[in-house]
Amino acid sequence: MQKKVVLAVVCATAVAGAVTAAIVVKRKMRTGDKWAKAIEIVKDMEEKCATPIGKLKQIADAMVVEMHAGLASEGGSKLKMLISYVDNLPTGDENGLFYALDLGGTNFRVLRVQLGGKDGRLVNQEFAEVPIPPNLMTGTSEVLFDYIAAELAKFVAQEGEELRLPPGKMRELGFTFSFPVIQTSIASGTLVRWTKGFSIDDTVGQDVVMELTKAMERQGVHMHVSALVNDTVGTLAGGRYFHKDVIAAVILGTGTNAAYVESAQAIPKWHGALPESGEMVINMEWGNFRSSHLPLTDYDLALDVESLNAGEQIFEKVISGMYLGEIVRRVLLNMAEEAAFFGDTVPSKLKIPFILRTPDMSAMHHDTSSDLKVVGNKLKDILEIPNTSLKAIRVVVELCNIVATRGAQLAAAGILGILKKMGKDTVKEGDKNRTVIALDGGLYEHYSEYSKCMEDTLNELLGEEVSKSIEIVHSNDGSGIGAALLAASHSHYR
Repeated sequence: MQKKVVLAVVCATAVAGAVTAAIVVKRKMRTGDKWAKAIEIVKDMEEKCATPIGKLKQIADAMVVEMHAGLASEGGSKLKMLISYVDNLPTGDENGLFYALDLGGTNFRVLRVQLGGKDGRLVNQEFAEVPIPPNLMTGTSEVLFDYIAAELAKFVAQEGEELRLPPGKMRELGFTFSFPVIQTSIASGTLVRWTKGFSIDDTVGQDVVMELTKAMERQGVHMHVSALVNDTVGTLAGGRYFHKDVIAAVILGTGTNAAYVESAQAIPKWHGALPESGEMVINMEWGNFRSSHLPLTDYDLALDVESLNAGEQIFEKVISGMYLGEIVRRVLLNMAEEAAFFGDTVPSKLKIPFILRTPDMSAMHHDTSSDLKVVGNKLKDILEIPNTSLKAIRVVVELCNIVATRGAQLAAAGILGILKKMGKDTVKEGDKNRTVIALDGGLYEHYSEYSKCMEDTLNELLGEEVSKSIEIVHSNDGSGIGAALLAASHSHYR
């Protein structure tokens, strides 16, 4: 993979000549005060978003400090460092039929996987996706879970004869529940609050596994919930099943989070008997990380103040897919207001928060056509800004590059923090083991300029020798298949 000399080129010139072109145009346009002002805004953004290697290493060190504090006591850090109660990750020996239920938004998925042990591995998998009627998202707990259990019953009824379980044996299920819960065991956790448009008061404070279990009983579904899973922990489990050296997982999507395998003895706030494996998966909730070293701009601070969770999830707000496009929109709006960048009238669509989504930003960033036609069409179709000049379009692409580069490099610093905490940031003599990190999420998967910059930055931070021992793999669908695998690795019948 490319190293230090190349990195500056890869991350800073994702669109060839964008920065240079802007500077050249600036020189030519000295008589145009408005243009000069627009370029000044972009250059100021570039300076404030700067993430030199020294700063990234400071951020990684700050991440390590917060990880220690979060493991020491509840509430000891902005990083919650939640104990997942997952002390056995899949080994590949898992055998049998397992189900998963993935509830994390306005749809839920049910999955069925057939595991064949070391020889057969993943024999078969099937899934169904079911929309949740809006009225059920604000109704009662019983009605919501009865609906989910009824759909699960329909899915179970489609089992082939070859999958029938022997008499007396219950089906087992992994339950991915992507809402804030306080987990009390591998298969129990109380709901702290609903998010993502749900608002069902009588579920708050209840054990969500018990709510699902009661609904399954009412609907005649004979199934035992063996694991309650966070989607990041599921990604780690899915990664470990296919790559035995996976030690951490990171999700870079609409939101962001990380989980890793910690020594149970290194968790002062753990008061129970140490697990036989000696290990415990920790759900970091790293989106809430904050440090004085983070390069935050006025646009970031304003976005945070106006958000529903002001003061929270600061790291997530500068690196994840929900926010990158919105940051670009805020800078463009300032350029339109302060420098008439799109003409004398400020485009009304540009004033609408979150109208510029990160997938659209990604499409603009990846435009390699000579006339940057994709960018022009996006400005026209989304923001109703027609006939933008090529020189202005180049500046828009440059702005996308600045925001994406900062996010990608900060994500790399976070990963370095995890590796440092685990002692994997150096090469020990005689140690030939690989260190594998499982990545998932739409931002990582589809925004290639972002993911490439993140990986190249991590390589530079680690140095050539260490980076040879570190591998990043794509662990697809951890929130689904990972939950089924964790049900298998924590099966009652092991």
